Amino acid sequence: MKLVRYAEADLPTVHGPFRLFVYHEAADKNGASPCQEHMAIVRGPVQGKGHVLTRVHSECWTSEVMGSLKCDCREQFHVALEKIAAEGAGVLVYLRQEGRGIGLGNKIRAYALQASGADTVEANLALGFEADERSYDIAGAILRDLGVLSVRLMTNNPLKVKGLEDAGVTVVDRVSHWVGENQHNAGYLAVKRHKMGHHPDAHGPDASDPLLVLRSVPKSGKG
Repeated sequence: MKLVRYAEADLPTVHGPFRLFVYHEAADKNGASPCQEHMAIVRGPVQGKGHVLTRVHSECWTSEVMGSLKCDCREQFHVALEKIAAEGAGVLVYLRQEGRGIGLGNKIRAYALQASGADTVEANLALGFEADERSYDIAGAILRDLGVLSVRLMTNNPLKVKGLEDAGVTVVDRVSHWVGENQHNAGYLAVKRHKMGHHPDAHGPDASDPLLVLRSVPKSGKG
């Protein structure tokens, strides 16, 4: 997989100035190119730097646009930008992987199953997907293009750390990124903690923990 840096420009935001980089996947041999566009939101100097404060964030239209209270994605996005702005340098890689990689339509189908009593993992499996379908190869390619040597990763998900390391990213530290909960997302966050191994502290179990559901559930065929 090869990415092309397609566009970049400065962007004033409520969190201060950032530089926005937009990436396209390279066209295939027939000249076709996927329509998905991924981004890096950058503050300060990061090229050739190590220990860069970094968030790898997957798109969540329902939360970030509609203000859904079913998850904590919008809050995680804005808190990450606040932390980067406070530090004066850092990267937020924004991946178009809605619904942990199953897409918006299937995410809404999963919501319907959740309304009938399934949790987020059970709903994905019932639709024929893995509990988490995301890949971090694109994030790795973006960080390499930006010249980032190593990252301090804002995440509660040890499997995201492993995914980035598998994509060639040196993760020197995992920075806790818990943003609190409400009555609508408390169950969702409990599943993150107890079934997917997410931890609010920086020293929770690592991705080799055999109790993590993503390593213990049988793989399902894609629906």
